[in-house]
Order: sequence, then structure tokens, then C-alpha cells
Amino acid sequence: MALPPALGERLCSVPHPDHAPGDADTWVLAFDDYVPSDEGTREALCALANGYWGTRGAAEECWADGVHYPGTYFAGVYDVVTSTVGDVRVPDEEMVNAPNWLPVQFRLDGGDWFRLDALDDSELLAFRQELDVRHGILRRSLTFRDDTGRVTAVRSDRFLSQADPHVAAMRVSIVPVDWSGPVTVRSGIDGRVSNSNVPDHQPRTHRHLRPVELRELAPDAVLLEAETERSAIRIAVAARTRVAVGDSVVSSRREFLSHEDGAVAHEFTVEAAAGVPIEVEKVVSVGTSRDRAVLSAADDATDRLAAAPTFAELLREHELAWERLWAEFAVELHPSGDHALALHFNAFHVLQTLNAVDADLDAGIPARGLHGEAYDGHVFWDEVFVYPFITLRRPRLTPALLAYRHRRLGAATAAAARAGHAGAMFPWQSGIAGDDVTPRRLFNPLTEDWMPDHSHLQRHVGLGVAYSAWQYYESTGDLQFLLHDGADLIVAVARFFASLAVYDPERDRYSIDHVMGPDEFHDGYPERPGEGVKDNVYTNVMTAWVLRRAIATVDVLQRHPGRLAWRRLEIAPGEPEAWARIAARLTVVFNDDGSLSQFDGYQELEPIDLDAYRRRYGWIGRLDLILNAEHDSSNRYQVSKQPDALMLLYLLSAEELRELLGEMGYELPPEAIVRTVERYSTTSTYGSTLSNVVHSWLEARRDRERSWEFLQRTLSSDLSDIQGGTTRQGVHIAAMAGSVDMVTRCYAGIEMREDRLWFHPGMPAEIEAIKFHLVYRDQALSVRLSQHELRIDSAEGDAAPIRVVVDGDEVEIRAGDERRFAL
Repeated sequence: MALPPALGERLCSVPHPDHAPGDADTWVLAFDDYVPSDEGTREALCALANGYWGTRGAAEECWADGVHYPGTYFAGVYDVVTSTVGDVRVPDEEMVNAPNWLPVQFRLDGGDWFRLDALDDSELLAFRQELDVRHGILRRSLTFRDDTGRVTAVRSDRFLSQADPHVAAMRVSIVPVDWSGPVTVRSGIDGRVSNSNVPDHQPRTHRHLRPVELRELAPDAVLLEAETERSAIRIAVAARTRVAVGDSVVSSRREFLSHEDGAVAHEFTVEAAAGVPIEVEKVVSVGTSRDRAVLSAADDATDRLAAAPTFAELLREHELAWERLWAEFAVELHPSGDHALALHFNAFHVLQTLNAVDADLDAGIPARGLHGEAYDGHVFWDEVFVYPFITLRRPRLTPALLAYRHRRLGAATAAAARAGHAGAMFPWQSGIAGDDVTPRRLFNPLTEDWMPDHSHLQRHVGLGVAYSAWQYYESTGDLQFLLHDGADLIVAVARFFASLAVYDPERDRYSIDHVMGPDEFHDGYPERPGEGVKDNVYTNVMTAWVLRRAIATVDVLQRHPGRLAWRRLEIAPGEPEAWARIAARLTVVFNDDGSLSQFDGYQELEPIDLDAYRRRYGWIGRLDLILNAEHDSSNRYQVSKQPDALMLLYLLSAEELRELLGEMGYELPPEAIVRTVERYSTTSTYGSTLSNVVHSWLEARRDRERSWEFLQRTLSSDLSDIQGGTTRQGVHIAAMAGSVDMVTRCYAGIEMREDRLWFHPGMPAEIEAIKFHLVYRDQALSVRLSQHELRIDSAEGDAAPIRVVVDGDEVEIRAGDERRFAL
């Protein structure tokens, strides 16, 4: 496999490796040129968020015009529109593009409003844009010469507060370098927005908002409140704009502008003097009707704005919040440079997408963050890649995020019942209420037509939910979680998959049919497309794993005083024994060479020459679309978009997988694992950013150089936009989390099982040392890993001792201990 481009070489400017990079170089993503065709991607890369809401890194003077797309999104805020696709009425649930709070425009001496895109190259004298991921600040500075020869310098700084998730702030400085005269500034809120970030969605209807209230709150403040059309969620945005020329605050008359379609602004003119900066400070507060203990979103936003301090004070609080976050999440990589920048960048985007989520917010993990509209902002199985990053560093976030699934158990239970099954059937794509919002049609840009989409058959989402719940319990020992949300999720998922399993008395085995695994290329067999496959190995083996965890959960419930959870779950007599029987007798199909078969009949499918398709098409990640355009189908071939069978070796260690298969009556010798990895590595199109995460993980023990190659691709998934333009529709949160998890959990060989924390380190030669922090069973640990030594320092405190196993040697670590292990 060819190496990816140097991290960000097409998009960003970072110090050359020959230069000794300073610490700041690993925390700042910088662009030294303005490239209109790259703006959509840069806007996603430079998006700011805090978990409550997020805004793309669009310039404050622009609007959605095909080059720019200033989208703003609130976690958990969705709406439904019905569009006509062909002759079919299609309902679509989308994360709503909310009112745009960014607009700050200016014009010189009554001329045209400044637009960077209206300048010729010769008139743009200097440009630099920086995303400071250490402090969560987006900066832009530029200098231009207008058509009269006047030179003006502009700088803007903005952030979405991590200290108060309902607040954002921006400061724009306009400096007339060699001239004096009037400057008119307009600062406002634009609610005339729609969802149009994804070209494939253009045939759909996208307008979600209708204005409710447009008001001037004060001579320096305005309010816009809008409501979503179907979900009836109110979104309120209040903005305060203050202006200073030099050291003097301007109190000149302002004109209040209001447009009935949904826009408000203040406009004012000041006299500028050469060399004297005009400082425009804009502070914004937001709220929605989903917020807890709020009577009115508009009143709440208004009150917050009135109480909000200055830009400088807000910035200090925001930077302190980020300092606390990085104390828990930062990863030090030696040598540093581009890879360290990529790690910080990826961790930054995951953190700012999730940090404000708590039990009150009720939001899941959107696959593309709060950065764009890909996948309609839906929640997928990708969360299984994110939870380890969160659980091992800030454990309290995990139950808040899993609460999104727990609150939707009713919808999942109803879906299972409608399908004739017990338990809870979580949907492939989930939104506001937990219903299945998976589109039933997929747009093929090669044919410019729609094709059937059966991805809703990926029932395995629930397996990932149960897995994440149990892993959280293993990591924290949080009994209260297990007795409540954890038990509810694990048992409901176990019941569903137990009810899917059908017994064959001739083979004395259970089978699961009519499902899809994580590989989206096979929604059925050539002779019955769209009906799912039988005995998908990932589904069956993880079902056995979840059933065993459900039995362990029930055992804990039985021993808990009062057995309240036992009674709440109505565990039937003999039910755990039935789970044990199914777990022990589920079917696993093997290929002739002893490798795991992706599903029953996979080996009988036709082989395919992937190199031939690469020569014809270049990138073949979405080979299913290519084949569809050729009137063919991926169901006919031994090919996969992303890891499927191999996911078992990502979620489970080889030792745990062999043990589980042994309990199911199968053997998986080491050579069979090697053959399984080799088979599916050569037949994958690597069509998902998650592919590189999983393959980097799998190669870590047998080919560390190749593991490093895959990790480089993972690190650069969005920085280099390796999937040919998809980043502009939102970053890939799971791959970002997976890249950090790879460097820490995988290369340190960390597992949590059997009430122990396991380390089996194995770093590639390219890494000299790694330092990171983790929390296990309430002990805060600092981990330093080099090629020759593992050092674990436990913080002082009253946490109970923990058992740690390093390469087979077990020790006890108490709070305050410092332990070193030779490798």
C-alpha cells in the first residue's frame, strides 16, 4: 500500500521536518494561502464546537454560495422534511443547520461590502488562517489593497466557549494601514439558512426553520428566534456587538435591520484613522427549547447575553477549560512534528464534539461531528471506536453518552416487537427519537440516479452498544451504572439477538439470517439481493460475547441486595441458561484455508481483480457504486468495503477471541488468525476511514512497519481528505478517536478484563516514546512508554488498589505508587 501524502501537505502549512519544531508547531494547523476550492474542506477542519453546538470555520463575511458554507449545528436538534425523489415521497430526518451567528461585514467609504472572493490575487497581499487546537481558537489575518489603492489589514479571532457551552465570541480588527475615512460595519444573525452541504442531497427539500421572533434587545444587541418545521424545536440566538476605535468605545447611532424571512443586524459607521484599529467585539448566547429547566429559549439566551462578560474575560475562562481538558487527554509523542500535530488535531475535534454532553443534553455521537451534514448528522455504530478514548480519560462522559441509547430503548424495543422479536433492535442510523431513520435509497453520482439502500439490515449496532456498556463497567467498576442503564442495555440487546437465533436440530447449531455485517458491500446474495446474509461471523461471535456478558450481568444483579434490577428486568426462569446454550452453539463458518468466513457462502462468491479496477478508476473505496454503474453488484464478489470479520480482532484480543470460539466449539489456531487477516486485507477496498484504524491495530503485533503505515493514513484521514472530498461535509469522528486510541491503547497493549488492567506494549520503531494519562477504577495513572520501559505513576488519593498485568507479570498498584517495568 502506498503511503498517504505528508500530513496535510495539500491543505496546510506546517514547519518543514528539517526545522526544529517548537511546541506550538504541534498545536497549530495553519494555512498560508487562500484557495477557494479548498474552502469547504478547511471550514470543516477549522470548525469550532463545545459539545452543545458547533460552527464551521467559514469566514464571517461570507454566506453559502458554493464556495463557503457557514453551517451551525446543535447536538440533538433534528427536523424531518419530506421530499420527492423521482416519483417517491421520501421523509428525511436531518441535523438542522441553525441560524448563522457569524456575520460581521464591513465596507470602506460607502463602497461594496468586503468579500475576499471579490479580490484579484494581486490585491490579496497577505493571508494566514490558524486553528489553535491547544486553546480552541480560530484566527484569520489578511491584508488587501482595494481598487483605489488603499491598504487594509483585517484580523479575526473566535471561539465557542468550553467554560459556558451556550456562549461564543468573536473579535474582528480592521486597520486602515495608509488611509483615513468612514468604515461601515454590519453585525447580525442570519436565519435564512438551509441544509445544502451535501451535493448528493440536492433533490431533497432542505429548509427547516421559520422565524418566530426578530427583536432589538438593546442599542448593541439583537435576538433571533426560529422554530424547526416538524420537530417544533425553538432555537434562540442573541448577539451583542461593541465597537472601539483605538482606545475609545464608539457609541454612535446604529441602525437596526430586520428581514421578515429571518435576519437581524445592527449597522453603524465610524471614522477610521490611518494605523488606528477598529475593534469589533461580538458576543453571542444561544439556547434551544430542548434545554432543561428553561421556560423560554429566547429569554434564556437574552439573560445569558446580559450576564456575559467581555471577549477577553470569556477567552480567559475558555482557555482555562481547555487547559484542564488537555491535562487529561493530551498525548505526548516523541519524536513530535507532523504526527504530534495530527494527534492533537484529531483529539481536539473529538473533545469539542462531545465535551459538553451530560445527562441533561441527551445527544449521541454524530458520525461526522458538529462539522457538516454528511449522513444527516445521524448516530451510527461508529461510537464503538470513540468510547475507549473517552472512557479511559474522562469516564463520566461515557454514561452520559450511553444515556442517549438508554433513553431510546423504548423505540428500539418497539422496533424489535414490530419485527417479531424480543429485546431491543437499535437502528443503523438514529436521530432525535431513536427510530430507524436510515435512508432507503442511495444516490450514485456515477449514474446520477438513486439505488436501493438496505443498510438498515446492519442489526449489529446493538452489539456495539452492549460492548461499550460492559467495557465502561470493566474500566470503572461502576456498579450503579451496571445495575441501571448498563443492565438495561446489555440484557435488552442480548434478548434481541437471542430471538434472532434459529435452531437447526440436524446440526445442533443456531444461525442468524437476514442481516448485514459492518461491510456494506453485501446486503444479500447474488440470487436474493437486499435480504441480508446468513451467519455473518462478526454478528454471530459478538452475539455470543454479549450473551455471556448478559449472563455475567444477571449474576451481579442476583447478588445485589434487594434484587431490584433483577425484578425490573423480569428475568424469566431459565432465560440465562437459554442464552448460554445459544452462545455455545452459534454457527461460525470457516473458509477452506481455516480462516474465518465473513458469512455463510462468502467463499463461493467470485474473486475480483481489484488492481484492474484501480487502474481504471483510481480510488475504488466505493466499488459498490462503480459496479452498480456497470450494471453489476458487489454481492457477487469476495470484496469488502471495510473490516467485517476482522472487527472481531479489533474489539477482542486474539486470546479472548480464541477462548470465546473455544467455548463455542471451534478452534482458531494462530496461523488461522494470520490467514484471516491476510485474506481480508487483500480483498478490501478500504472504503471507510475506519479501515485504516482496524488494519493498523491488526498489524501492530505482526508487522509494526505496516501498522505505522496504516496509522499515518488514519492520522491524515481528514487533514489530507483521503476520501476525495468528503471531509468538507464533516470530519470523521470515529477515525479521529481511533487514531489516538491506536497510539495509546494499542501500542501500549491495554485491555480491561477480569478486573485487571493489562499491558502488552509493542511500539513501531518510528516512535521513541509516548506519554499519556488514563483513569482505571478511580486511579489516575500517568503512563510513559518507551522502546525499553513502561512507567506507571499513580496519583495520590484514596482510590482502592488495582491489579495490573504487564506482559504476564501481575502486580498491585496503590494510589501514589510509581512502578517501572523493563520491556
